[in-house]
Amino acid sequence: MHPHSRQNPPVSIVVIGYNDVARIAQAVRSALAQGPAVREVIAVDDCSTDGTHELLLGLAAEEPRVRVIRRRTNSGGCGSPRNTGIDAATSPYLMFLDSDDVLPPGATHALLTAAEAEDAQVAAGLCVRRELPSGHDVPWQSALYAHSAVLGHPAQLPALVHDTLCVNKLYRTDFLREHAIRFPEGRFPYEDFVFTARMLAAAPRMALVPDRVYLWHVRRSAERLSISLDRARIENWRARTEASEQAYDILLNAGQKELARAARAKFLDHELRMYARELSLRDPEYRRAWWTHTRAYLRGYDAADWASEPTAPGRLLARVILASPEPRDLPRLKELAARPARLCPPYARGEGGIPVWSRDLPQVTLEPYLTRDAHRLPLAVDAALRPSTRTTVLRLRLHEMYGRVAATGPRTLEAEWRHREAGHAAQRATVPLRPTGDTWRAETVVDLAALGAGTWDLHLRVHFADGTSRAVTGHAWAGTGMLRRSVVPSLRFGALLVQPYATHSGALALRLATGWRGATSVLRGRLRRLLRRGTG
Repeated sequence: MHPHSRQNPPVSIVVIGYNDVARIAQAVRSALAQGPAVREVIAVDDCSTDGTHELLLGLAAEEPRVRVIRRRTNSGGCGSPRNTGIDAATSPYLMFLDSDDVLPPGATHALLTAAEAEDAQVAAGLCVRRELPSGHDVPWQSALYAHSAVLGHPAQLPALVHDTLCVNKLYRTDFLREHAIRFPEGRFPYEDFVFTARMLAAAPRMALVPDRVYLWHVRRSAERLSISLDRARIENWRARTEASEQAYDILLNAGQKELARAARAKFLDHELRMYARELSLRDPEYRRAWWTHTRAYLRGYDAADWASEPTAPGRLLARVILASPEPRDLPRLKELAARPARLCPPYARGEGGIPVWSRDLPQVTLEPYLTRDAHRLPLAVDAALRPSTRTTVLRLRLHEMYGRVAATGPRTLEAEWRHREAGHAAQRATVPLRPTGDTWRAETVVDLAALGAGTWDLHLRVHFADGTSRAVTGHAWAGTGMLRRSVVPSLRFGALLVQPYATHSGALALRLATGWRGATSVLRGRLRRLLRRGTG
């Protein structure tokens, strides 16, 4: 017998949807497939116009556990339909599910077992972001769910503020109602931030499990992007800062000072870095608006917010923004916002030789770097790949940083290529670093045919004389011809279409296509461009 088989199953699953007739049935069925612990699947239709409601009614006719609620008007967001589900739930526990995602088998069982065994008001597990159509899985905040844990109070693990999702958790229904924990009504992007802050502010006993409990489908090529992916408009950034500020205020006003500080730090480390990496993709009007709004938001930080981890990339990024009224140093800031961070030259000094961001911003000091070992610094390594019909060589250059690199003694550089979709690594090589002035250089051969088709990311690790090491990525060295698309003959494939390029964060990556068809299309494109130049 299933351990949760009983007359009154304890879980309600709230599925919300709007104009998602193509996918909502899969979500509902994944909820029903959780087994006899599920008393009801409450499908809240936010006034769809594409047949979603009729589809849900058909599912309800087939399965008595499906309850359909149709809202009279569209709310414009996800919060209101979820609140409708909270109000309608009749079970001791509830979960949330979006119409374009699914629950993996056993998710409810894993969370319910932990909640009941530990008398927890909230149980949480691992969410996995699944990139579609590739199917590549990326764990979300995996460090929080590396093993089972029980927290008498959320402040025992301040890093919980990084997991702002509401969907990878099981909640006691009476806990949510007793503390009036609800989502913002209407159109409120990033409603999860506020809901999760309200949940943490109520100080629940929590159980964490390492099981996969939610599959978040990420469709970057979708006609209508999800809120978290639709970052090209300044309104999105304003909404994100508003949600972050509300979350901070909720935690602080509830007396959860440690969690509130952690939320402030999370904004710098996550939100600020993510949007800064993308500034080079935006037009000048967006950049100015983003810069002005961000400076106004950061002025709300106090001395305690800046006190800890002064060399953290997000804090340095924020200090540069606050120190300048206009956007500046965007390429260098993009590198600093990368993961892992890269602080690229120039390495300026102010009065008394103190390290500073730049000579015209001496107030942004980098003095704490003078006491840090190199394996704790945002090291900069340039990477260049020039495809060749004979031997393709990857050239690497590690920069000195205020004398700290030389003091730690760089010895070797480990390089490997990782397939972006499949995740597997290939062609790992460890090569010596040779000192050349204020840099150290290394190079290694790359067998393009052995890599094969796909997108490959370059991952590096610098090893030092004292046994320490630092993981880095290579800054794409955009010298003459370095990032040019080319066709290389191949005994194995006939031809390889090779495209070294810089990612949004400035790191070197590589696209490879095999066969003459792809190569021919590139050559034709080049010929057309040459003809246009000749007639221009």
